Amino acid sequence: MFMGEYQHNMDSKGRVIIPAKFREDLGDKFVATRGLDNCLFVYPMHEWSILEKKLTSLPITSKNARTFVRFFFSGATECELDKQGRVSIPANLREYGQLQKEIVIIGLANRIELWAKERWDNFLDSAEDSYEEIAAAMEKLGI
Repeated sequence: MFMGEYQHNMDSKGRVIIPAKFREDLGDKFVATRGLDNCLFVYPMHEWSILEKKLTSLPITSKNARTFVRFFFSGATECELDKQGRVSIPANLREYGQLQKEIVIIGLANRIELWAKERWDNFLDSAEDSYEEIAAAMEKLGI
């Protein structure tokens, strides 16, 4: 299970270190793709397979489903770690996430998210302002 927040710098070749605590659960090969809120989602292969089955079972007649699946899968790429525990982020994903130097890597149970530090800080500021309101709404979902 992935949890926690880590900060690492991306090098000039677009490589970033994945925290050691995430590497074992991530596995030898994994998938990175465009996420929501302009971050990147990173899935271990077994989690990617579960999500892939759900997304490919959506009705092709639904415009929203087609749009989401196109966006999600067209940005997906299979990745692996080098011997130093780094992953090379493709240019199209770096551009989407506006990833440059400072990267925040967060664990979210079944996936990892990569954020540009400035975007993550802005997200936290915004979420902090409405955290209690969101927590109350989560009660309706049984949490």
